[in-house]
Amino acid sequence: MSRPAQSGDLIADRYELEELVGTGGMSSVFRARDLQLDRRVAIKILHEHYAEDPEYLERFRREARAVAKLSHPNIVTVIDRGDDGGRQYIVFEHVEGENLKEFVLRAGRLPVRGALELALAVADGLAFAHDRGLVHRDVKPQNVLLSREGEVKVTDFGIARSLHVDHGVTQTGTVLGTGEYLAPEQASGKQVSAATDVYSLGVVLWELLAGDVPFVGENFVAVALRHVNEPPPRLRERRPDVSPRLEAAVDRALAKDPGRRFPSMVAFANELRACLAEVEGDPAPPPEDDLAMTLVTPPARAPARAPARPRQPRRARRRPLVWALLALIVAGAAFAAVLLLGGSSHHNGGSNGDGTSGSVVQLQGVGNYVPSGSADTHADTAYRATDGDPSTYWYTQTYSTQDFGGLLPQGLGLVLRADRSVKLSQIKVTTPTSGLVAHIGAGNSQSGPFTTDSTRQTVSGTTTFTLQGRTAQYYVVWITSLPSTAGGYMAKISEVTAKS
Repeated sequence: MSRPAQSGDLIADRYELEELVGTGGMSSVFRARDLQLDRRVAIKILHEHYAEDPEYLERFRREARAVAKLSHPNIVTVIDRGDDGGRQYIVFEHVEGENLKEFVLRAGRLPVRGALELALAVADGLAFAHDRGLVHRDVKPQNVLLSREGEVKVTDFGIARSLHVDHGVTQTGTVLGTGEYLAPEQASGKQVSAATDVYSLGVVLWELLAGDVPFVGENFVAVALRHVNEPPPRLRERRPDVSPRLEAAVDRALAKDPGRRFPSMVAFANELRACLAEVEGDPAPPPEDDLAMTLVTPPARAPARAPARPRQPRRARRRPLVWALLALIVAGAAFAAVLLLGGSSHHNGGSNGDGTSGSVVQLQGVGNYVPSGSADTHADTAYRATDGDPSTYWYTQTYSTQDFGGLLPQGLGLVLRADRSVKLSQIKVTTPTSGLVAHIGAGNSQSGPFTTDSTRQTVSGTTTFTLQGRTAQYYVVWITSLPSTAGGYMAKISEVTAKS
Protein backbone atom coordinates (compact mmCIF):
# COMPACT_ATOMS: atom_id res chain seq x y z
CA MET A 1 0.00 0.00 0.00
CA SER A 2 1.32 3.45 -0.89
CA ARG A 3 1.58 6.40 1.46
CA PRO A 4 -1.59 8.38 2.38
CA ALA A 5 -2.92 10.64 -0.34
CA GLN A 6 -1.87 14.28 -0.31
CA SER A 7 -2.20 17.41 -2.42
CA GLY A 8 -0.44 17.09 -5.76
CA ASP A 9 -1.09 13.36 -6.14
CA LEU A 10 -2.61 12.08 -9.38
CA ILE A 11 -5.36 9.49 -8.87
CA ALA A 12 -6.08 7.03 -11.70
CA ASP A 13 -4.00 9.19 -14.06
CA ARG A 14 -6.95 11.56 -14.17
CA TYR A 15 -7.75 13.32 -10.89
CA GLU A 16 -5.16 15.77 -9.57
CA LEU A 17 -5.61 16.40 -5.85
CA GLU A 18 -5.57 20.14 -5.13
CA GLU A 19 -6.50 20.59 -1.47
CA LEU A 20 -7.59 18.51 1.52
CA VAL A 21 -10.98 19.87 2.52
CA GLY A 22 -12.02 17.37 5.18
CA THR A 23 -11.04 14.21 6.96
CA GLY A 24 -12.83 11.71 9.18
CA GLY A 25 -12.31 8.38 10.84
CA MET A 26 -12.63 6.44 7.59
CA SER A 27 -11.83 8.74 4.71
CA SER A 28 -10.39 12.02 3.51
CA VAL A 29 -12.00 14.38 1.00
CA PHE A 30 -10.00 16.43 -1.47
CA ARG A 31 -10.90 19.09 -3.95
CA ALA A 32 -9.43 17.87 -7.23
CA ARG A 33 -9.18 18.64 -10.93
CA ASP A 34 -10.52 16.18 -13.50
CA LEU A 35 -7.80 16.50 -16.13
CA GLN A 36 -9.76 14.67 -18.81
CA LEU A 37 -12.82 16.92 -18.68
CA ASP A 38 -11.09 20.01 -17.22
CA ARG A 39 -13.50 20.43 -14.33
CA ARG A 40 -13.32 20.58 -10.57
CA VAL A 41 -14.53 17.57 -8.59
CA ALA A 42 -14.54 16.29 -5.02
CA ILE A 43 -12.83 12.96 -4.35
CA LYS A 44 -13.21 10.83 -1.24
CA ILE A 45 -10.36 8.41 -0.50
CA LEU A 46 -10.80 5.57 1.96
CA HIS A 47 -8.19 5.33 4.73
CA GLU A 48 -5.68 2.54 4.23
CA HIS A 49 -6.67 0.30 7.16
CA TYR A 50 -10.31 0.16 6.00
CA ALA A 51 -9.30 -0.52 2.41
CA GLU A 52 -7.51 -3.67 3.67
CA ASP A 53 -10.70 -5.04 5.30
CA PRO A 54 -12.48 -7.24 2.68
CA GLU A 55 -15.87 -7.01 4.38
CA TYR A 56 -15.82 -3.24 4.67
CA LEU A 57 -14.32 -2.86 1.21
CA GLU A 58 -17.22 -4.74 -0.34
CA ARG A 59 -19.68 -2.60 1.57
CA PHE A 60 -17.93 0.53 0.37
CA ARG A 61 -18.12 -0.63 -3.24
CA ARG A 62 -21.74 -1.75 -2.93
CA GLU A 63 -22.88 1.55 -1.46
CA ALA A 64 -20.90 3.52 -4.02
CA ARG A 65 -22.73 1.68 -6.79
CA ALA A 66 -26.08 2.35 -5.13
CA VAL A 67 -25.43 6.07 -4.66
CA ALA A 68 -24.17 6.38 -8.23
CA LYS A 69 -27.70 5.51 -9.37
CA LEU A 70 -29.21 8.47 -7.50
CA SER A 71 -29.74 11.16 -10.11
CA HIS A 72 -31.71 13.94 -8.41
CA PRO A 73 -31.27 17.74 -8.24
CA ASN A 74 -31.13 17.60 -4.43
CA ILE A 75 -28.47 14.87 -4.23
CA VAL A 76 -24.77 15.30 -4.92
CA THR A 77 -23.92 13.30 -8.03
CA VAL A 78 -21.42 10.44 -7.89
CA ILE A 79 -19.21 10.61 -10.99
CA ASP A 80 -16.74 7.77 -10.65
CA ARG A 81 -15.42 5.04 -8.33
CA GLY A 82 -12.26 3.02 -8.50
CA ASP A 83 -9.08 1.55 -7.07
CA ASP A 84 -5.79 3.30 -7.70
CA GLY A 85 -2.91 1.20 -6.40
CA GLY A 86 -4.90 0.15 -3.34
CA ARG A 87 -6.48 3.56 -2.82
CA GLN A 88 -10.25 3.18 -2.89
CA TYR A 89 -11.87 6.39 -4.08
CA ILE A 90 -15.21 7.89 -5.04
CA VAL A 91 -15.53 11.01 -7.17
CA PHE A 92 -18.41 13.47 -6.65
CA GLU A 93 -19.52 16.64 -8.32
CA HIS A 94 -17.91 19.65 -6.65
CA VAL A 95 -20.38 22.03 -5.02
CA GLU A 96 -19.03 25.57 -4.67
CA GLY A 97 -20.54 27.14 -1.58
CA GLU A 98 -20.99 26.09 2.06
CA ASN A 99 -22.80 23.47 4.08
CA LEU A 100 -26.04 24.14 5.92
CA LYS A 101 -24.35 24.05 9.34
CA GLU A 102 -21.95 26.81 8.32
CA PHE A 103 -24.87 28.84 6.99
CA VAL A 104 -26.91 28.49 10.21
CA LEU A 105 -23.91 29.43 12.36
CA ARG A 106 -23.46 32.52 10.21
CA ALA A 107 -27.08 33.54 9.69
CA GLY A 108 -28.76 32.31 12.89
CA ARG A 109 -32.24 30.82 12.99
CA LEU A 110 -34.07 31.19 9.72
CA PRO A 111 -37.41 32.69 8.76
CA VAL A 112 -40.14 30.04 8.89
CA ARG A 113 -40.66 30.00 5.15
CA GLY A 114 -36.94 29.72 4.43
CA ALA A 115 -36.55 26.86 6.91
CA LEU A 116 -39.44 25.02 5.27
CA GLU A 117 -38.00 25.53 1.78
CA LEU A 118 -34.65 24.10 2.87
CA ALA A 119 -36.19 21.15 4.71
CA LEU A 120 -38.37 20.36 1.69
CA ALA A 121 -35.36 20.29 -0.64
CA VAL A 122 -33.63 17.82 1.68
CA ALA A 123 -36.82 15.75 2.08
CA ASP A 124 -37.24 15.51 -1.67
CA GLY A 125 -33.71 14.20 -2.10
CA LEU A 126 -34.08 11.70 0.74
CA ALA A 127 -37.47 10.51 -0.52
CA PHE A 128 -35.88 9.80 -3.90
CA ALA A 129 -33.14 7.76 -2.22
CA HIS A 130 -35.62 5.87 -0.04
CA ASP A 131 -37.66 4.97 -3.10
CA ARG A 132 -34.52 3.29 -4.44
CA GLY A 133 -33.81 1.39 -1.25
CA LEU A 134 -31.09 3.58 0.25
CA VAL A 135 -31.32 5.08 3.75
CA HIS A 136 -28.93 7.90 4.49
CA ARG A 137 -28.43 7.22 8.25
CA ASP A 138 -26.53 10.44 8.94
CA VAL A 139 -28.82 13.33 8.00
CA LYS A 140 -27.38 16.52 9.47
CA PRO A 141 -26.71 20.10 8.29
CA GLN A 142 -23.06 19.25 7.64
CA ASN A 143 -24.24 16.81 4.95
CA VAL A 144 -26.40 19.38 3.17
CA LEU A 145 -24.49 21.53 0.68
CA LEU A 146 -25.68 24.95 -0.47
CA SER A 147 -24.29 26.09 -3.78
CA ARG A 148 -23.66 29.72 -4.66
CA GLU A 149 -26.50 29.38 -7.18
CA GLY A 150 -28.95 28.47 -4.41
CA GLU A 151 -29.10 24.72 -5.01
CA VAL A 152 -29.58 22.40 -2.01
CA LYS A 153 -27.84 19.03 -2.25
CA VAL A 154 -27.63 16.12 0.20
CA THR A 155 -24.29 14.34 0.31
CA ASP A 156 -22.55 11.40 2.04
CA PHE A 157 -25.15 8.64 1.69
CA GLY A 158 -23.71 6.09 4.07
CA ILE A 159 -20.28 6.06 2.42
CA ALA A 160 -17.23 5.70 4.69
CA ARG A 161 -19.15 6.55 7.84
CA SER A 162 -16.89 7.55 10.73
CA LEU A 163 -16.77 5.36 13.84
CA HIS A 164 -14.86 7.70 16.15
CA VAL A 165 -16.52 9.13 19.25
CA ASP A 166 -17.47 12.46 17.69
CA HIS A 167 -19.63 10.76 15.09
CA GLY A 168 -20.96 7.64 16.75
CA VAL A 169 -19.94 4.37 18.31
CA THR A 170 -21.21 0.83 18.04
CA GLN A 171 -20.81 -2.49 19.76
CA THR A 172 -22.62 -4.46 17.08
CA GLY A 173 -20.95 -3.22 13.91
CA THR A 174 -23.87 -0.95 13.05
CA VAL A 175 -22.54 2.54 12.32
CA LEU A 176 -24.34 5.30 14.16
CA GLY A 177 -24.91 8.84 13.01
CA THR A 178 -23.94 12.13 14.59
CA GLY A 179 -25.05 12.56 18.20
CA GLU A 180 -27.13 15.73 17.94
CA TYR A 181 -29.19 14.27 15.06
CA LEU A 182 -29.31 10.65 16.23
CA ALA A 183 -32.59 8.76 16.08
CA PRO A 184 -33.43 6.79 19.26
CA GLU A 185 -33.23 3.43 17.43
CA GLN A 186 -29.71 4.28 16.26
CA ALA A 187 -28.66 5.24 19.77
CA SER A 188 -30.07 1.90 21.00
CA GLY A 189 -28.24 -0.13 18.35
CA LYS A 190 -31.47 -1.19 16.67
CA GLN A 191 -32.20 -1.52 12.98
CA VAL A 192 -32.46 1.71 11.02
CA SER A 193 -35.09 2.47 8.38
CA ALA A 194 -36.49 5.36 6.37
CA ALA A 195 -38.09 6.55 9.63
CA THR A 196 -34.56 7.10 10.96
CA ASP A 197 -33.96 9.75 8.31
CA VAL A 198 -37.36 11.30 9.09
CA TYR A 199 -36.29 11.76 12.71
CA SER A 200 -32.91 13.27 11.81
CA LEU A 201 -34.49 15.68 9.32
CA GLY A 202 -36.96 16.64 12.06
CA VAL A 203 -33.99 17.59 14.25
CA VAL A 204 -32.48 19.60 11.39
CA LEU A 205 -35.75 21.51 10.87
CA TRP A 206 -36.03 22.11 14.62
CA GLU A 207 -32.53 23.63 14.51
CA LEU A 208 -33.32 25.82 11.49
CA LEU A 209 -36.35 27.22 13.29
CA ALA A 210 -34.96 27.48 16.83
CA GLY A 211 -31.33 28.29 16.05
CA ASP A 212 -29.97 25.32 18.02
CA VAL A 213 -30.45 21.57 18.29
CA PRO A 214 -33.07 20.25 20.75
CA PHE A 215 -30.63 18.07 22.72
CA VAL A 216 -27.09 18.97 23.81
CA GLY A 217 -24.73 17.31 26.27
CA GLU A 218 -21.14 16.96 27.38
CA ASN A 219 -20.43 13.98 25.13
CA PHE A 220 -21.90 11.64 22.56
CA VAL A 221 -23.38 9.23 25.11
CA ALA A 222 -25.11 12.00 27.08
CA VAL A 223 -26.76 13.37 23.94
CA ALA A 224 -27.74 9.90 22.71
CA LEU A 225 -29.45 9.10 26.01
CA ARG A 226 -31.48 12.29 25.78
CA HIS A 227 -32.67 11.30 22.31
CA VAL A 228 -33.80 7.95 23.73
CA ASN A 229 -35.40 9.16 26.95
CA GLU A 230 -36.45 12.82 26.78
CA PRO A 231 -39.15 14.59 24.78
CA PRO A 232 -37.84 17.52 22.76
CA PRO A 233 -38.45 21.05 24.10
CA ARG A 234 -41.59 22.80 22.89
CA LEU A 235 -40.71 24.42 19.59
CA ARG A 236 -43.22 27.26 19.93
CA GLU A 237 -41.69 28.24 23.27
CA ARG A 238 -38.44 28.87 21.39
CA ARG A 239 -40.10 30.26 18.26
CA PRO A 240 -43.61 31.68 18.86
CA ASP A 241 -44.28 32.49 15.19
CA VAL A 242 -44.19 28.78 14.29
CA SER A 243 -47.75 27.65 13.63
CA PRO A 244 -49.38 24.90 15.71
CA ARG A 245 -49.52 22.72 12.59
CA LEU A 246 -45.80 23.07 11.90
CA GLU A 247 -44.96 22.37 15.54
CA ALA A 248 -47.14 19.25 15.34
CA ALA A 249 -45.33 18.12 12.19
CA VAL A 250 -41.92 18.49 13.82
CA ASP A 251 -43.14 16.73 16.98
CA ARG A 252 -44.39 13.82 14.91
CA ALA A 253 -41.08 13.53 13.05
CA LEU A 254 -39.35 13.43 16.45
CA ALA A 255 -41.49 10.66 17.92
CA LYS A 256 -39.39 8.14 19.88
CA ASP A 257 -41.24 5.20 18.31
CA PRO A 258 -40.48 4.99 14.55
CA GLY A 259 -44.01 3.67 14.00
CA ARG A 260 -45.49 6.94 15.26
CA ARG A 261 -43.52 9.12 12.87
CA PHE A 262 -44.62 9.93 9.33
CA PRO A 263 -44.99 6.66 7.41
CA SER A 264 -42.53 7.84 4.76
CA MET A 265 -40.33 10.76 3.81
CA VAL A 266 -42.86 11.58 1.10
CA ALA A 267 -45.57 11.92 3.76
CA PHE A 268 -43.32 14.18 5.83
CA ALA A 269 -42.60 16.32 2.77
CA ASN A 270 -46.30 16.56 1.96
CA GLU A 271 -47.08 17.85 5.45
CA LEU A 272 -44.24 20.38 5.22
CA ARG A 273 -45.69 21.61 1.92
CA ALA A 274 -49.04 22.07 3.65
CA CYS A 275 -47.27 24.06 6.38
CA LEU A 276 -45.59 26.17 3.71
CA ALA A 277 -48.96 26.85 2.07
CA GLU A 278 -50.19 27.97 5.48
CA VAL A 279 -47.27 30.41 5.80
CA GLU A 280 -48.01 31.77 2.33
CA GLY A 281 -51.67 32.30 3.22
CA ASP A 282 -52.99 29.62 0.89
CA PRO A 283 -55.62 27.06 1.90
CA ALA A 284 -53.80 24.04 3.30
CA PRO A 285 -55.16 20.50 3.12
CA PRO A 286 -56.09 18.82 6.39
CA PRO A 287 -53.53 16.49 8.02
CA GLU A 288 -53.50 12.98 6.59
CA ASP A 289 -54.56 11.35 9.85
CA ASP A 290 -55.14 12.01 13.51
CA LEU A 291 -51.51 11.47 14.41
CA ALA A 292 -50.65 14.69 12.62
CA MET A 293 -53.29 16.65 14.52
CA THR A 294 -51.96 18.05 17.78
CA LEU A 295 -54.06 20.74 19.42
CA VAL A 296 -51.90 23.63 20.57
CA THR A 297 -53.64 26.56 22.24
CA PRO A 298 -52.39 29.85 20.80
CA PRO A 299 -51.06 32.54 23.15
CA ALA A 300 -53.68 34.62 24.93
CA ARG A 301 -52.23 37.80 23.48
CA ALA A 302 -50.63 37.64 20.08
CA PRO A 303 -47.88 40.17 19.33
CA ALA A 304 -49.05 43.12 17.24
CA ARG A 305 -48.50 42.57 13.55
CA ALA A 306 -46.80 45.06 11.33
CA PRO A 307 -49.07 46.64 8.69
CA ALA A 308 -49.86 44.12 5.99
CA ARG A 309 -47.98 44.50 2.75
CA PRO A 310 -49.71 43.97 -0.60
CA ARG A 311 -49.20 40.41 -1.78
CA GLN A 312 -47.02 40.08 -4.82
CA PRO A 313 -48.13 37.88 -7.74
CA ARG A 314 -47.28 34.25 -7.07
CA ARG A 315 -44.48 32.77 -9.10
CA ALA A 316 -43.83 29.12 -9.72
CA ARG A 317 -41.46 27.88 -7.05
CA ARG A 318 -38.14 26.65 -8.32
CA ARG A 319 -35.95 24.77 -5.90
CA PRO A 320 -32.67 26.30 -7.23
CA LEU A 321 -34.05 29.69 -6.15
CA VAL A 322 -34.39 28.79 -2.49
CA TRP A 323 -32.13 31.70 -1.45
CA ALA A 324 -34.23 34.08 -3.48
CA LEU A 325 -37.25 32.86 -1.54
CA LEU A 326 -35.40 33.47 1.70
CA ALA A 327 -34.74 37.04 0.64
CA LEU A 328 -38.38 37.53 -0.38
CA ILE A 329 -39.77 36.43 2.96
CA VAL A 330 -37.38 38.70 4.82
CA ALA A 331 -38.67 41.57 2.68
CA GLY A 332 -42.32 40.67 3.12
CA ALA A 333 -42.76 39.50 6.73
CA ALA A 334 -42.01 42.24 9.22
CA PHE A 335 -43.87 40.42 11.95
CA ALA A 336 -41.74 37.29 11.61
CA ALA A 337 -38.63 39.45 11.59
CA VAL A 338 -39.57 41.05 14.91
CA LEU A 339 -39.93 37.61 16.51
CA LEU A 340 -36.78 36.35 14.84
CA LEU A 341 -34.78 39.15 16.37
CA GLY A 342 -36.02 38.50 19.86
CA GLY A 343 -38.08 41.64 20.26
CA SER A 344 -35.73 44.22 18.79
CA SER A 345 -37.37 47.57 18.08
CA HIS A 346 -38.33 48.35 14.50
CA HIS A 347 -39.98 51.64 13.60
CA ASN A 348 -41.41 52.86 10.35
CA GLY A 349 -40.44 56.49 10.74
CA GLY A 350 -40.95 58.86 13.69
CA SER A 351 -39.16 58.79 17.02
CA ASN A 352 -37.47 55.67 18.22
CA GLY A 353 -39.59 55.41 21.35
CA ASP A 354 -36.92 53.40 23.18
CA GLY A 355 -36.18 55.93 25.87
CA THR A 356 -32.50 56.05 24.91
CA SER A 357 -30.77 59.24 25.89
CA GLY A 358 -27.38 60.50 24.73
CA SER A 359 -25.68 63.08 22.60
CA VAL A 360 -26.11 63.12 18.84
CA VAL A 361 -22.90 62.17 17.05
CA GLN A 362 -22.50 63.33 13.47
CA LEU A 363 -21.38 60.58 11.09
CA GLN A 364 -20.22 60.97 7.52
CA GLY A 365 -20.65 58.29 4.86
CA VAL A 366 -17.22 57.75 3.34
CA GLY A 367 -17.38 54.61 1.23
CA ASN A 368 -17.99 50.88 1.07
CA TYR A 369 -16.41 47.90 2.79
CA VAL A 370 -16.28 44.55 0.97
CA PRO A 371 -14.11 41.91 2.73
CA SER A 372 -13.53 40.03 -0.51
CA GLY A 373 -11.91 43.10 -2.00
CA SER A 374 -14.25 43.36 -5.01
CA ALA A 375 -15.61 46.89 -4.74
CA ASP A 376 -19.29 47.64 -5.17
CA THR A 377 -19.81 50.11 -8.00
CA HIS A 378 -21.72 52.76 -6.01
CA ALA A 379 -19.31 53.57 -3.17
CA ASP A 380 -19.37 57.22 -4.25
CA THR A 381 -22.98 57.53 -3.04
CA ALA A 382 -22.05 56.87 0.61
CA TYR A 383 -22.22 60.57 1.58
CA ARG A 384 -25.94 60.65 0.72
CA ALA A 385 -26.73 58.41 3.72
CA THR A 386 -25.61 61.17 6.10
CA ASP A 387 -26.60 64.37 4.26
CA GLY A 388 -29.81 64.89 6.25
CA ASP A 389 -31.98 64.56 3.14
CA PRO A 390 -34.20 61.44 3.26
CA SER A 391 -34.88 61.71 -0.48
CA THR A 392 -31.25 60.85 -1.31
CA TYR A 393 -29.60 57.52 -0.56
CA TRP A 394 -26.55 55.30 -0.72
CA TYR A 395 -27.24 52.17 -2.71
CA THR A 396 -25.60 48.93 -3.73
CA GLN A 397 -25.33 47.55 -7.20
CA THR A 398 -28.09 45.18 -8.26
CA TYR A 399 -27.22 41.50 -7.96
CA SER A 400 -28.96 38.73 -9.87
CA THR A 401 -30.11 35.39 -8.46
CA GLN A 402 -27.17 33.79 -10.27
CA ASP A 403 -24.79 36.05 -8.31
CA PHE A 404 -25.94 35.45 -4.74
CA GLY A 405 -29.70 34.95 -4.59
CA GLY A 406 -29.89 37.90 -2.19
CA LEU A 407 -27.32 36.54 0.28
CA LEU A 408 -23.88 38.14 0.39
CA PRO A 409 -21.33 35.46 1.33
CA GLN A 410 -18.99 37.87 3.16
CA GLY A 411 -21.19 40.93 3.45
CA LEU A 412 -21.14 44.44 2.02
CA GLY A 413 -20.85 47.52 4.20
CA LEU A 414 -21.59 51.24 4.20
CA VAL A 415 -18.64 52.85 6.00
CA LEU A 416 -19.31 55.80 8.34
CA ARG A 417 -16.74 58.08 9.97
CA ALA A 418 -17.02 60.12 13.17
CA ASP A 419 -14.83 63.16 13.65
CA ARG A 420 -13.02 61.37 16.48
CA SER A 421 -12.96 58.02 18.28
CA VAL A 422 -16.23 57.66 20.14
CA LYS A 423 -18.25 55.02 21.96
CA LEU A 424 -21.70 54.97 20.37
CA SER A 425 -24.77 53.65 22.16
CA GLN A 426 -27.01 53.38 19.12
CA ILE A 427 -27.17 53.80 15.36
CA LYS A 428 -30.43 54.34 13.48
CA VAL A 429 -30.68 53.19 9.89
CA THR A 430 -33.48 54.30 7.56
CA THR A 431 -34.10 52.48 4.28
CA PRO A 432 -36.66 52.71 1.48
CA THR A 433 -35.86 49.05 0.63
CA SER A 434 -37.12 47.28 3.73
CA GLY A 435 -35.88 43.75 4.29
CA LEU A 436 -32.11 44.10 4.22
CA VAL A 437 -30.36 42.19 7.01
CA ALA A 438 -27.38 43.86 8.68
CA HIS A 439 -25.36 44.43 11.81
CA ILE A 440 -23.02 47.21 12.93
CA GLY A 441 -19.24 46.84 12.98
CA ALA A 442 -16.65 49.13 14.55
CA GLY A 443 -13.02 49.75 13.59
CA ASN A 444 -10.22 52.28 13.35
CA SER A 445 -9.70 52.35 9.60
CA GLN A 446 -11.97 52.98 6.64
CA SER A 447 -10.59 49.84 5.01
CA GLY A 448 -11.25 47.67 8.09
CA PRO A 449 -11.11 45.29 9.76
CA PHE A 450 -14.36 45.83 11.64
CA THR A 451 -15.44 44.09 14.84
CA THR A 452 -19.11 43.24 15.31
CA ASP A 453 -20.73 45.78 17.67
CA SER A 454 -24.42 44.84 17.52
CA THR A 455 -26.78 41.97 16.90
CA ARG A 456 -27.96 41.19 13.37
CA GLN A 457 -31.31 42.79 12.52
CA THR A 458 -33.70 43.13 9.62
CA VAL A 459 -33.97 46.80 8.65
CA SER A 460 -37.52 47.91 7.90
CA GLY A 461 -38.26 51.63 7.64
CA THR A 462 -36.19 53.10 10.48
CA THR A 463 -34.47 50.53 12.68
CA THR A 464 -32.38 51.15 15.80
CA PHE A 465 -29.23 49.12 16.44
CA THR A 466 -28.16 49.05 20.10
CA LEU A 467 -24.37 48.91 20.19
CA GLN A 468 -22.24 46.87 22.54
CA GLY A 469 -19.92 49.72 23.53
CA ARG A 470 -16.80 49.56 21.39
CA THR A 471 -14.83 52.78 20.93
CA ALA A 472 -13.99 53.53 17.31
CA GLN A 473 -13.85 56.29 14.71
CA TYR A 474 -15.21 54.18 11.85
CA TYR A 475 -18.44 52.21 11.84
CA VAL A 476 -19.97 50.03 9.13
CA VAL A 477 -23.56 49.03 8.41
CA TRP A 478 -22.65 45.50 7.35
CA ILE A 479 -25.31 43.95 5.12
CA THR A 480 -25.45 40.16 4.82
CA SER A 481 -28.73 39.76 2.95
CA LEU A 482 -30.28 42.00 0.30
CA PRO A 483 -34.02 42.42 -0.28
CA SER A 484 -35.60 41.52 -3.58
CA THR A 485 -36.51 44.34 -5.96
CA ALA A 486 -38.01 44.39 -9.43
CA GLY A 487 -34.58 44.15 -11.09
CA GLY A 488 -32.84 41.77 -8.70
CA TYR A 489 -31.32 42.15 -5.22
CA MET A 490 -30.13 45.53 -3.94
CA ALA A 491 -30.40 47.85 -0.95
CA LYS A 492 -30.67 51.59 -0.32
CA ILE A 493 -29.92 53.50 2.89
CA SER A 494 -31.32 57.02 3.00
CA GLU A 495 -30.24 58.14 6.47
CA VAL A 496 -27.95 57.02 9.29
CA THR A 497 -27.87 58.82 12.64
CA ALA A 498 -26.03 58.01 15.86
CA LYS A 499 -25.95 58.74 19.59
CA SER A 500 -23.17 58.27 22.10
